[in-house]
Amino acid sequence: MLTTSGRQFIVEADGGSRGNPGPAAYGAVVRDPQTSEVLAAEGLPIGRATNNVAEYRGLIAGLEMARDLDPTAALDVRMDSKLVIEQMAGRWKIKHPDMKPLALQATRLRPASVTWTWVPREKNKAADSLVNRALDGDPVPRQHPVDRPR
Repeated sequence: MLTTSGRQFIVEADGGSRGNPGPAAYGAVVRDPQTSEVLAAEGLPIGRATNNVAEYRGLIAGLEMARDLDPTAALDVRMDSKLVIEQMAGRWKIKHPDMKPLALQATRLRPASVTWTWVPREKNKAADSLVNRALDGDPVPRQHPVDRPR
């Protein structure tokens, strides 16, 4: 069993589609909770998908980036998708067949300590901006700004 490192991260994730289903993308940001510094970010198109599939893909990207930084860090996951937050917190059942494998993948990626926080759309602007950039043809490949040479 992994013990926690004592580190904490905020994961902000979003997904969207233009049409439902339609062209879709996700965005995810990992932040330091003390400084709000962006430690990692990604915003990519995923082809044709529903909004909910895109939301889950954003969550998965955020969890992957947080794990890359520190697999034992505690996370505060913040999303404006009530569906994804409630399903991942175990309060709502996952009924749709397209959501089940994505939820399982997210469950496998999450660390031992996770807080699931629903936020209003206006408090999820960084992740939302990455979604729209990807949909507009300006994707942001996975970046870990703290790892870049100076």
